Amino acid sequence: QVQLVESGGGLVQPGGSLRLSCAASGSIFRMYDMGWYRQAPGKQRELVASVTSGGSTNYADSMKGRFTISRDNAKNTVYLQMNSLKPEDTAVYYCNAHFPFTKTPLDYWGQGTQVTVSS
Repeated sequence: QVQLVESGGGLVQPGGSLRLSCAASGSIFRMYDMGWYRQAPGKQRELVASVTSGGSTNYADSMKGRFTISRDNAKNTVYLQMNSLKPEDTAVYYCNAHFPFTKTPLDYWGQGTQVTVSS
């Protein structure tokens, strides 16, 4: 069982930066793949970035060069550094924990943190 709490969202001007944090509770955090997703009004939830338990990262094409995902297993925390933010980045950002080693993979979600990019 994993519980996720996101923080770090807020209002930022275009071109600004934010660092999101996701604090996880759970005894096997290191075994989970972690990811950040976002959902804008009227749109489907989309993958922003992910990092596996082994440390491999993946980014959506529109995020490459601007966003960086990282994890600190000692702190049970995953981060998303967002730079050069654009108005189209405005969305609720969700933290995801994914456990792929069961017949039915397990997924846990945080409640989200709002990111608004506006002048």
